Amino acid sequence: MFNEDKSHRWSCQKSRDHAVVLGNSFKLVGFGSGRSVTDFGNNSVFYNVTNVTFKYNLSDPTYFHDPTEKGLQVATLNPDIQAKMNTAYTCSHSHRIKMANVTVLFRNVTLEAYLASNNFSYNQTHCKEDQVPTTPTPGPTAPVPTATPTPSKKPDRGQYNVTGHNGTCLFASMGLQLNLTYHINNKTQSGVLNIPLNTTYNGTCDNASVILNLFPAKSWLSFHFVQNASIGKYFLKGINMSVHLPSLEPNFNATNNSLSELKASVGKSFKCVAEENIRVSDNAFVNVFDVQLQAFKFDGNKFGAVEECQLDENNMLIPIIVGAALAGLVLIVLIAYLIGRKRSHAGYQTI
Repeated sequence: MFNEDKSHRWSCQKSRDHAVVLGNSFKLVGFGSGRSVTDFGNNSVFYNVTNVTFKYNLSDPTYFHDPTEKGLQVATLNPDIQAKMNTAYTCSHSHRIKMANVTVLFRNVTLEAYLASNNFSYNQTHCKEDQVPTTPTPGPTAPVPTATPTPSKKPDRGQYNVTGHNGTCLFASMGLQLNLTYHINNKTQSGVLNIPLNTTYNGTCDNASVILNLFPAKSWLSFHFVQNASIGKYFLKGINMSVHLPSLEPNFNATNNSLSELKASVGKSFKCVAEENIRVSDNAFVNVFDVQLQAFKFDGNKFGAVEECQLDENNMLIPIIVGAALAGLVLIVLIAYLIGRKRSHAGYQTI
């Protein structure tokens, strides 16, 4: 959103803007007519936006009615937008940049400069508005928060797919649930949130990495899959989340890039009917229900041969063991009966 306060108030809002900067000589990222982020700079550790420039024409009657001034106007400022090299800068909450007569409002922004590949880096730097404070500072009249309601049923099974330059790189069918623990007013709260079926999603992929991004209301959840060519396996390596809770501001954030979950052979699909609980942090778990997914290699646009998870194999093994034990018990009773019957006839003689 961009607001012009001189002579006329004007706003223009877009749902989400993505900006990708390639190479080391890029100077401009534009998003819409007359709006741009300009002049990226970097050193060996950080890159930053050295200028935000906004141009607007007061002579345009579409947006400006009877302004006191006419002609092209330019506002510019050096903003506080900085991130480490090979790290994407993200900001879900509103980030205001105030210039002379103009306020630029960034929201739901992901950008990165001087990329090593054609995709955003998985590691991210969050703006200060998205970061969870280390020490809660509630005011004396702050309302008492209510715990996030716990769903009464498991989540619906959503369908997700990611397509790259070489075709499909991810099929996934699964129910997703977030189990969170957080602190407000020095009190521990917990909440279980189901990811709804109508959640917006997108993704990127290359030969070594697949990323699935989900955007439930005011939140963001990212799954990072990789493959190990030496052993012919793919697996979930990382989960990154920024979750909006009604009683918590800013969002709840958690990251784990050291996972080895949902593993299967390349060319085959991973399947698990049992609930999988994936730890993101001590205070955040992703519960996955009735999942079947496949990444990287496909034979046509369908799942490959199934590899069952260990939980399902254990669940199948228990009734087999119980059945075998019962069969063995019946066999022992039958043998004992036959032996006893034979001995009972041994004491009689034919007359």
